[in-house]
Amino acid sequence: MTRVVRYAIFMLPVLLMAGLLGVLWAGLGHNPSIVPSPLIGKPAPALMLPRLRHPSRTVNRSFFMGHVTLLNVWASWCVSCRFEHPSLLWLEHRGVRILGVDYKDQRASALVYLREKGNPYREVAYDKRGLTTINWGVYGVPETFVLGPHAIIRYKYIGPITLRIARRVIFPLVQRLDDEVRVP
Repeated sequence: MTRVVRYAIFMLPVLLMAGLLGVLWAGLGHNPSIVPSPLIGKPAPALMLPRLRHPSRTVNRSFFMGHVTLLNVWASWCVSCRFEHPSLLWLEHRGVRILGVDYKDQRASALVYLREKGNPYREVAYDKRGLTTINWGVYGVPETFVLGPHAIIRYKYIGPITLRIARRVIFPLVQRLDDEVRVP
């Protein structure tokens, strides 16, 4: 083997490792809660789910029409959902309209959870098997969407909403969208 070939064989793993480290280093600066969604700026996907409290009645896409709405996908078994719950209550107390989607949960457990922790939701839809939320790109809980008054998705947040995120990101966005609705 020539000296050049041995050098190339030696340098190849070194260069590959340097490239891998560069990619990993670049990824450290990204916030995992901000995942670009192909749904941003598009109409909300179909939604036809039974209501949590009244299973014979449904929640559908018309729920969003004419109102700025948060759609929050949650479950009573979700530890992160319990962490974000006070932030949702904070938003609800400031007039934010929130639709909850109970995800892969037991109806009785969800009802007990809301009774004990407080209910920030204007309405709660029940997605027992998680099939409807697949169309929304949901792959876990909690996930939250902000929809404009024409059922256009304007923002998606993955993970628990902290009070800081509620105050600095979600609430100002909802206010701005509400202001757009009021302007003739």
